[in-house]
Amino acid sequence: MMKKTSSILASAAVLWATGIGIAASADNVIKIGEVNSYKAQPAFLEPYRKGMQLALDEINAAGGVNGKKLELISRDDNGNPGDSVRVAEELVSREHVDVLTGGFLSNTGLALTDFAKQRKFFFLAGEPLTDKIVWQDGNRYTFRLRPSTYMQVAMLAPEAVALKKKRWALVYPNYEYGQSAVATFKELMKAAQPDVEFVAEQATPLGKVDAGSVVQALADAKPDAIFNVLFAGDLLKFVREGNTRGLFKGREVVSLLTGEPEYIDPLKEESPNNWIVTGYPWYGIQTPEHTAFLKAYQAKFKDYPRLGSVVGYSEIMSLAAGIKKAGSTDSEKLADAFKGLQVNTPLGPIVYRSEDHQSTMGGYVGRTKVENGKGVMVDYRYLDGAKYLPSAAQVAKLRPAQ
Repeated sequence: MMKKTSSILASAAVLWATGIGIAASADNVIKIGEVNSYKAQPAFLEPYRKGMQLALDEINAAGGVNGKKLELISRDDNGNPGDSVRVAEELVSREHVDVLTGGFLSNTGLALTDFAKQRKFFFLAGEPLTDKIVWQDGNRYTFRLRPSTYMQVAMLAPEAVALKKKRWALVYPNYEYGQSAVATFKELMKAAQPDVEFVAEQATPLGKVDAGSVVQALADAKPDAIFNVLFAGDLLKFVREGNTRGLFKGREVVSLLTGEPEYIDPLKEESPNNWIVTGYPWYGIQTPEHTAFLKAYQAKFKDYPRLGSVVGYSEIMSLAAGIKKAGSTDSEKLADAFKGLQVNTPLGPIVYRSEDHQSTMGGYVGRTKVENGKGVMVDYRYLDGAKYLPSAAQVAKLRPAQ
């Protein structure tokens, strides 16, 4: 009996010691819960995942944040807002993550924004572009990294006005991102060029564009210029069909996102020529911060970065900076720390604005060109995101009362 009791006590001691070890280990880790549409949008999100990993490796190699290592736990939302909320709840309740980040599509980003509001849980939206995330649906616990739809359209609008074209056709994916991009383009164009006309509008199902009928409808309207918001596979089909039918000959095209390697690289020699675009000319950015990022990325992955790589890297670096400033992963303290937070990124220093929680990350605007059998950006320049955001007074009218 004595031996059996001793054995039980010894086992209990081992279990107790093991439990302490697990608790101590957990106490030394900051868990980042990340939700994204990996299956639905692999072109952008695979490089994005690599960017996150590079940042994690660099931070952890330097000792972590506040003495703790960072751990990433990712979940796929299938590009579905309902699934976004479900896996976010799983990450918070079962995995006990300290913060949430991610999101790609604007509709899934809005679902996560509402989740953060309802649960009072910190969420950094990396990629979703809709303005509602920081304006109409903005809340204390949600911040956003990438230049918004409004910001990117505002960068392109002066270029569009300078073309002095009266008749414009519009083509966009028929969900939050596309709808808001077109609404902003119309608003800014009418303000700068009152006689502008929008002679055709094609709103296509996301990922299911009928390129032939869309191109024909745009051609039938005989526009002087086209504003395009399609991306990924939809863009590929649209460009190919437009090239085949001569839609772009003699017409100017202004296009969101087309200069991003994720979307122009697959087109190769079919890439459009002379479109005005936003994008990421990684091959020509000579700043010290980008050169260091490029060198580290290529050394680790034996590949060149895409814009997703920059977003993923900057997302993790932002969380690390915010947690360090807050001295905690408490959502209330993080929400306070992120207001006015300064972060160094491969595109230069950014600030998360106190008034709307939008970062001042900018973007590159230039023209497309086919060189050596592939599409690239030429005549590009970096535009500071801070210059393409509304004032604090304007934001106060856009955001709900806190």
